This record gives sequence, structure tokens and C-alpha cells, in this order.
Amino acid sequence: MAASIVQRCLTAAVKVKCRTPSFTARRCLLSAAYTDPKLWEGMEKDPQNLALLANFMDRTFDKKLPVSSLTISRFVDNISSKEEVDQAEYYLYKFRHSPNCWYLRDWTVHSWVRQCMKYGVRDKALHTLQNKVQYGIFPDDFTFNLLIDSYIKDKDFKSACAVVEEVMLQEAFDLPSTQTLSFYAIGGYLATKPSLSMAEERALGAALLIVGLKQSNTLGLSAQLLGHTFIGKVEMQMGVNAVFRGMPLSWVRGYLGRALAVMEGVAAEDSGDAKLSKDALDRLSEVLQDLSSAPASDSSGEESGEEVEGEGEGKQEIAVDEEDEEERAKLPYYVGRFKELRSQLESQGRVEPSSFQALVTVAAARSLAAAEQADLEVYGGRVQAWEDEKKHLVIREKEMREKSELERQERLAARAAVQQAQGRAG
Repeated sequence: MAASIVQRCLTAAVKVKCRTPSFTARRCLLSAAYTDPKLWEGMEKDPQNLALLANFMDRTFDKKLPVSSLTISRFVDNISSKEEVDQAEYYLYKFRHSPNCWYLRDWTVHSWVRQCMKYGVRDKALHTLQNKVQYGIFPDDFTFNLLIDSYIKDKDFKSACAVVEEVMLQEAFDLPSTQTLSFYAIGGYLATKPSLSMAEERALGAALLIVGLKQSNTLGLSAQLLGHTFIGKVEMQMGVNAVFRGMPLSWVRGYLGRALAVMEGVAAEDSGDAKLSKDALDRLSEVLQDLSSAPASDSSGEESGEEVEGEGEGKQEIAVDEEDEEERAKLPYYVGRFKELRSQLESQGRVEPSSFQALVTVAAARSLAAAEQADLEVYGGRVQAWEDEKKHLVIREKEMREKSELERQERLAARAAVQQAQGRAG
């Protein structure tokens, strides 16, 4: 399956103006070296009996005492079946709601995701990720990449986008590899022409916008345009409060206006060779047309407000105020200004005929290999640091147990001495 995807990606790369013949020698998904668990599995093992560990944690939780991060780490590391993944999910939840909840180790989160992937239950990893407040699952960038890539290789772009949404919520788009994989997931999903709910449009728009801001090239600017377009549609239909609530987005109104600002920036003389993809411009055109042709009642919502889904809070009513109405009144201006700017971009040759998905494919083929190398170097150091920290915790645990045993023996000796003294006195 992976081979067919690579072939399709390379074919698409050739179609994009064929500007770089070397693309045919590249692949556009994470390599086997990147996803190889050999380095991770090469860490020193600490074999445990999960039944005994589970019994110990149950008794500790029942007494309302803290379970150590090392204990939950050992349980996750020793998973050997799907059924044990279910058990680990339960104990991750219990640990998150215990006094030691803040001490879930980064390597435990990484191990949890790897174990879910290893035993064919990625849905468990995604579930705990989407419910991170309840499970404490906040992966690092490398772990995010592994999960996104695994969904992409199975053509499950919707689930890949669900992971990208979590990356967006954590604002973890620092790695070029994560940016590329996120673009690839969203591009692949949009290529299927899905029917998007308002919540999905908001999430995809936020992800496109935030990751797009990391790049100032044609791909990044096209992503910014798409992101502002999706979010601007939500703002026009439901008000700006529905946009930024639960999202790392600005509450300032005018997302469609900022989409036009991206077009203005590209049309400027000092914008270099940057362009905007035709399908991104087409998407903005469709949104403007749909909003313009929608009945007033559809765009303004209920008189009392709108309902949207808030993170972990179910449906919430979002009020539409006068300033939202003022923003909606700008729609005719936005439509006219869009036509002017598009005409200007076309006359300047700044409209990229290649689709957004094709641009992503080319970017992946061009830069992913170099990005992988940098990631693997960092990951190697991270694994070593995790192993050192784990060894330190094991030593400290041993010392604390010895100290606890010594104190217990001293208490028993003192009690025996008191009883002996009492016996003599009697």
C-alpha cells in the first residue's frame, strides 16, 4: 500500500511543471528509518508482571495514595496484546485523576502511542489524544509525526487530520517535517471533497492558518489563504465568538478581510516569486458566493445566538452581536475586492495552476528527507535522555524503598523495646 502511495505522489510531482527531475528519486512519506522502532525498543527493559502491577495500582488507588510515574511507565512499556492496551488506557485515566497526575513522563506518552500502533489499535491513541485532559496524553512532535504518517499511509486522511487538529491545539508545528505531514494530511482530505461540518471547517482552517504562517512560500501563503477562508466562513455564519473559543486564534474580527490581505501581499511588487494556488482562490470565491447568496436568516442564525461544540463542554450558545453584523455588512466589499485582486494576480502570473495537494507533494519530495535527518538526530538524544532519567528514577525508588524499610525496622524495634520494658515492669 505504501508503495502505491509513493508512486502516486511521484507521478503528481512530475505533473507539477516538472521543474526538478530529481523528484523521481525521492519519496514523500516518512522513511522506514524514521518509523523504525529499533532505537526505542533498544532501551534497557524492565520486565514486569502486569497482573501484579495492576493489583498494586488498584490497592494504591483505593487507599487514595499516589502511584509513581515509574509504575505507570512500567505498565505501558510491558504491554504485549490488544487487551493489555485496554487495561493501560484505564490506568492512564486513573493516574491522570490521582495526586501524581502532573508527573506522567514524556517517554510514557511516546510508549503509549507506539504500543497502540504496534497492536493495531491506533483509535485508542487518537481517543486519548482527543481527550488529553482526561488522560494526560500530550505527545512530542516526533510522536505526532509517527501517528500522522501511519494514517496517511493507510489513506485515512480524516483521522490524520484529527491528529493534525491536536497538533494545532498544542501549537506544535515547529518541525518542518510536522508541517509537511500536516499539509499532506489536510491536502489529501480536502482532495476527497468531504462534506464538512462547521466544527471541521473551523479546525481545518485553524490548522491551515497556523502551519501556513510558518512558511512564506507559495505553499504557506496558499495555506494561509485557505485557513482564513474556512475561518472567515464560520465567522460570517456564527460570529467571531464561535471562532476563537477553544482555539489558539485571534478574537479580532475580519478573517475574510485577512484572506484578501494575503492576496494583496502576494500581488505586491516586493513579494518575490510567491504565488497562490488556483484551488485556494477558487475556494475563497465559492465561500464568498455562498455567503452572498445565502438568505439573511441563514447567515445571521437564531435571534438569540448560535450553538457550537466547545472542547469538553458539549454544545454552547454563541451570541451574535452588533460588531458581527457590521462585519457581515462588509461582504459586498469583500466580493468586489476579491475580483479585483484575482484579476491583478492573474495578470501578474501569480496564480499557481497546480492544486494545493500537488504543491504539498512537491514540497514533501523536496524537503522531507533533510527534515527527517534532523529529527532523527534530536530523537536519538531524546531517547538517551529518557533512558538516563528512567535510570535515575529507578535508583531513587530503590533508595526510598530502602529508607522506608529501615524506618519500618526501627519502628518495629522501638515497639519491641517498649513492650519488653513494659513486661519487665509488670
